[in-house]
Amino acid sequence: MIITILIAFISLIGLMVIHEFGHFILAKKFGTKVEEFGVGYPPRIFGKKFGETIYSLNLIPFGAFVKVHGEEGGIEDYHSFTGKPMWQRFCIVLGGVVSFWIVSAVILSVIAGVWGLPTEVDDSQSVVDPKVYVAKIMADSPAKEADLRLGDVILGFEKIKGIQEFIGFNKGQELTLAVKRGNEFLEKKITPRVSPPEGEGPLGVGLGRSGLKIYPWYEAPWQGIAATGSLTASVFNGWAVGVKSLLGVAKLPEGIKLELMGPLGIFDLLRQHFGMGINYFLFLISLISVALALANILPIPALDGGKLLFLTVEALRGRPINHKVEQKVTSVFFALLIILMIFVTVKFDIPRVF
Repeated sequence: MIITILIAFISLIGLMVIHEFGHFILAKKFGTKVEEFGVGYPPRIFGKKFGETIYSLNLIPFGAFVKVHGEEGGIEDYHSFTGKPMWQRFCIVLGGVVSFWIVSAVILSVIAGVWGLPTEVDDSQSVVDPKVYVAKIMADSPAKEADLRLGDVILGFEKIKGIQEFIGFNKGQELTLAVKRGNEFLEKKITPRVSPPEGEGPLGVGLGRSGLKIYPWYEAPWQGIAATGSLTASVFNGWAVGVKSLLGVAKLPEGIKLELMGPLGIFDLLRQHFGMGINYFLFLISLISVALALANILPIPALDGGKLLFLTVEALRGRPINHKVEQKVTSVFFALLIILMIFVTVKFDIPRVF
């Protein structure tokens, strides 16, 4: 248990360190002075200077940071951030965001070649660890009444046809379906309809089939990159659906619940996935990397996207925003993000975890 917690914790910190390393390596590449590369946040426990940069280990272990010379404005010498051409400053800021996508692509490439990537398949295709799951739930159906949810894996069947035949032979009779939902194993009592509405079937569900497809070493990197792109699209679409639901523009699909998750929830999710197997744990790390990349590129001050926003305004105006104004705006949004994080942790994470 303790080892699992440590691995989950180190993995999250590792993502933050790699993110900051993306800023660091491009700043160095363009000749910008990096004053400090820190793991954790001050107060400093230990620091050692190599060249012009202090490499430090700090007391608060929730992230990492890079202190770039002149990033806060007011300094425009050749080795400062503000003294560099605009395109180089854009690259330095984007380096942290891109590092998340690179991490995801590398991890998924390893998974593709060793354990196999989750792949949607039909009954005719052979895969490792095939699963049949609930892909759609109709309103007012036996599946809805039995509290089946999207993503529930129906145990005991490796092909969709097998479930369809089993249900077809037992119309009108109460059945018990063994279901896996995340790490939970459930039993759901359900009675297939004898005369279902057209196009809905006895249970009122749409079924999907997936499995793990292993690729040869020369294909694995390309599959890892493609899978990262697919994850990015999935996360973005999920956020779009959630925002539309909150705004009342659209309803969530049947069987989907909108849940927010903070650092504690993510940490607990990592702990759970580690128990499922190293490939599931690594896949979740890649998903978190993609989500962090998308979150960081949002045009919100205190995030990388906010810095890109200020740089864009500077490029359009032909002169920088007053650095004191930028600092104040960034500080306000940073405080708001901390408050939001605390709210999500108290409101959603703590009840879910404990």
